[in-house]
Amino acid sequence: MEFRHYRGTEPPQFAHESEREVARLLDEAGIPWLYEPKTFILEEDDRGRATEAFTPDFYLPDADLYVEVTTMDQRLVNRKNRKVRKLRERGEMVTILYRRDFERLREQYGSAA
Repeated sequence: MEFRHYRGTEPPQFAHESEREVARLLDEAGIPWLYEPKTFILEEDDRGRATEAFTPDFYLPDADLYVEVTTMDQRLVNRKNRKVRKLRERGEMVTILYRRDFERLREQYGSAA
């Protein structure tokens, strides 16, 4: 599929089908987006090597907002929530689309398949 509102230079390689579906929804809504454009180093060891990092799934440049999509078992998202909190503490605008959010989008706008 060709995305009209994707702003990256290389075609996106989605890690999960839910990410592809969110990309389709963004594209159909006419919202410019990038896929995994930046990795944030959250923790470093004493030698300056990254020990914890986070790469949000989407960046919406017009809103200056990062979006992380998670449809995994909600009991397993604590780690991701912690990373998002760290990123927010640095002043980055980031939100998480949980399974329930994803399902609401799918119901409201239909599957983008």
